[in-house]
Amino acid sequence: MHVLKNKTALSTVVTTLILLVVSVLLATVVTFYAINVTTTRVQEEALFLTKQHVWYNTSGSWAQAAIVIVNTGGKDVVLDKISVRGQECAWSNVYYWRTSNVTVSNDLLVTPTNITGTTFGIVVQGTARTFQQATDDLTLKSGWTIVIYVMNPGSIALNDVGLAVGTTVFTSNAQYYKEANVEAAQ
Repeated sequence: MHVLKNKTALSTVVTTLILLVVSVLLATVVTFYAINVTTTRVQEEALFLTKQHVWYNTSGSWAQAAIVIVNTGGKDVVLDKISVRGQECAWSNVYYWRTSNVTVSNDLLVTPTNITGTTFGIVVQGTARTFQQATDDLTLKSGWTIVIYVMNPGSIALNDVGLAVGTTVFTSNAQYYKEANVEAAQ
């Protein structure tokens, strides 16, 4: 019966304080871990949109948009959707060329004819490049560049020449937006 009369045991108040401190520390560690995981994964994806143009061909009555996308992030991305002026572009109207070893520093040029077929030759950086017609979501590896041309995007018409039009590229994690004025092309 000496066990019940032991006076060296912790009091109820001290025991409660220890449990509270341990619980708060554990919750803090879990919170910091969750924040670290989510912010690290979001920061890895980064696309740089540049060289954006939207043209309306006044003699041929068709519109065309072009943009260069560089994956500057640390992971590969999937381009889920491209929209111009808030209207989704059908993949059948999207033509692309991907590269890992060509830096696109020259401006993109409007094509002299309407883009058609499953492949189409477009001059980029002074060399004719073979553009493929998209059929589904496009992948872009880390460090790679993709040049995209879109035929008849966003219901662009003659009255839109001079107006600002936005292009949005959607991935599973983010939206990237770039704006340009509609230019007249002959």
